[in-house]
Amino acid sequence: MRLDNDLMFGVLRSAVRISSYLEVRRRGFDVSAVRYEDLIARPLDMCRVILEYCHLPVTLAELAVKAFDVDSQANSRVGKSTIGHFKEPQLTPEINTKLNTFLKKLGVPLIGEPGVIEGTLSCY
Repeated sequence: MRLDNDLMFGVLRSAVRISSYLEVRRRGFDVSAVRYEDLIARPLDMCRVILEYCHLPVTLAELAVKAFDVDSQANSRVGKSTIGHFKEPQLTPEINTKLNTFLKKLGVPLIGEPGVIEGTLSCY
């Protein structure tokens, strides 16, 4: 696959991670995923679910949510202050088709589909 657009590298990295995660689950390891969209939509509820899954005190959920306000990458090349000025790449129909063809080969959710994969923790 050629990296011929601004989205391909990020999609490639994500797809490989999802594919590896699914392979680990197929091999019998008890790992779970968290959807970014769920974490952003309902941070307190999702933090409670994650803490419970990890057998940690659910009372830490509020502290966990407060940590979202801190840029954990502040002193790195990917900190908000560094990457915040970049323009978001455009997802054209042509690029969308090309990316989805690639994602289908890896057996991961396609762009525009719900990104819920097996073993995803949820508060819904």
